[in-house]
Amino acid sequence: MNDQVEQLLGGNRRALARLLTAVENQVVGLGEILSDIFPHTGRAWVIGVTGAPGTGKSTLVTALAKAYRALGKTVAIIAVDPTSPFSGGAILGDRIRMRDLSGDSGVFIRSMATRGNLGGLSRATRDAIRVMDAAGFDIIIVETVGAGQSEVDIALAAKTTLVVDAPGLGDDVQAIKAGILEIADILVVNKADRPGAKNTVRSLKTMLELGHPGSRSQVVAHHGQLLQVESKGEVEHHEEMWIPPIVETAASEGKGIDELIESINRHIHFLANDEALVKLESQQIEIELYDRLRDALMAQLLQKIPGNVFADVIGRIQAREIDPESAVEAVLAKVP
Repeated sequence: MNDQVEQLLGGNRRALARLLTAVENQVVGLGEILSDIFPHTGRAWVIGVTGAPGTGKSTLVTALAKAYRALGKTVAIIAVDPTSPFSGGAILGDRIRMRDLSGDSGVFIRSMATRGNLGGLSRATRDAIRVMDAAGFDIIIVETVGAGQSEVDIALAAKTTLVVDAPGLGDDVQAIKAGILEIADILVVNKADRPGAKNTVRSLKTMLELGHPGSRSQVVAHHGQLLQVESKGEVEHHEEMWIPPIVETAASEGKGIDELIESINRHIHFLANDEALVKLESQQIEIELYDRLRDALMAQLLQKIPGNVFADVIGRIQAREIDPESAVEAVLAKVP
């Protein structure tokens, strides 16, 4: 086994940092390292935190980490930041907000750049989660960049997804328009001590009621799984259906954090029943395999296409001699 892997499994933080850098930079030999690490993964609980900018995600993550540390849990945090236009690295804005966690040996924070990925996560996030998992952390919290509606990828990496909203970010239907609410396991109204918080909670409750009408039977998709919900008259929740609870917090003051952890624990227990967790992991692995296969096939394809083909096709498209779809067919025809 690689020396770095042995040091990682032994709790060496420097080895952890180096391996995370290797994951981000996709260094030569990374595949072998990840292969050695993989049998030691699957024990940490991964919590995803997403939502629009300004909802207080970083403050909420800090409060969550403090609460879990008080319970004796070790916590790793991946803060996915926007890519710096100058260095190509993470801007580290979230790291600044989490300075209260500095000096705690039971907390490890890593900022990762999106590097152009529009799903709210870095391309290397899944591998980084596995490295942290193998390092022995109990809880891994992944905070997305905060780009809004594009951040659905977090549901493909986390076991419990928190979607954070806050009052004052728009009108009462703004929450309903945000597509990321559909991936929520728990809805968090942060900054609940501010005016308008009750309206935000009311809007979210309306959204949930619209998603679960009481007049008919319906099929609800959650994490890619279709669940049948039978209802007559008033809403009757199927015993196997998880209805996202709405938790009000004021993370800067530590209010509502205990209730949030309680909701997370209820979701953990829900997934433990009826092999729901096994199904969720199976779906996530399947999607990851498709993503990795697509990337690998694209890399192989580009290696086989002569370098002058793209320049020629681009010129022909600009001259309106060929449309982009036909250009793709022309490029594929050049593949030996």
